[in-house]
Amino acid sequence: IAEHMVRSKREAPHVTTVAEVDMTAVAELRRRHGPSYADQGVKLTYMPFILNAIARALKEHPDLNAEWTEKGILLKYRIHLGVAVAVEEGLIVPVVRDADRLSLLDLATAIQTLAERTRAGKVSPADLAGGTFTVTNPGVFGAVLSTPIIHQPQAAILATGRVADAVGVVDGGIQIRKRMFLSLSYDHRIVDGASAARFLQRVREILETADFQP
Repeated sequence: IAEHMVRSKREAPHVTTVAEVDMTAVAELRRRHGPSYADQGVKLTYMPFILNAIARALKEHPDLNAEWTEKGILLKYRIHLGVAVAVEEGLIVPVVRDADRLSLLDLATAIQTLAERTRAGKVSPADLAGGTFTVTNPGVFGAVLSTPIIHQPQAAILATGRVADAVGVVDGGIQIRKRMFLSLSYDHRIVDGASAARFLQRVREILETADFQP
């Protein structure tokens, strides 16, 4: 892991762009649909919503779903999302395959199953291979902002901060809202700042409008 991190920092010029997202609408969907998911043995966390938004944004911005090669930039048109899982010895990143083809329930189930298998030491090498974009969630431990290191040879990695109550201005009035920061680190050989900002804006738009089919 240490060698991999050093190689990534040495080879890829890292840039990190941060966006703040209003998660109030997603929190309401979790409240409304959480019980029905629980009846099926699945916990509805924020992560399935985030992965769904990322997968959809990657289809519109494929330069974030790519890698650098000696022959140029290789775009990946299948979207396999690595999701970092904390274990005692560090982080392991199992992969949710073809995330753009999965429903919210499918994503929630896949995340839960992979996390349980990883923490139980039952994850296989095949579960860890082939990721095209990585998501890490330090927010679950209370972190607000991060500058994650790219998982080579991918083009980018997204870190989610904690979802917390914050005072916001909505239609000229003061309200308590659910807020979260998204931190996107990307390889500047592949992705420029404008592309990264547009991708983050699209993820933010999907989350803030709660454009999902639970």
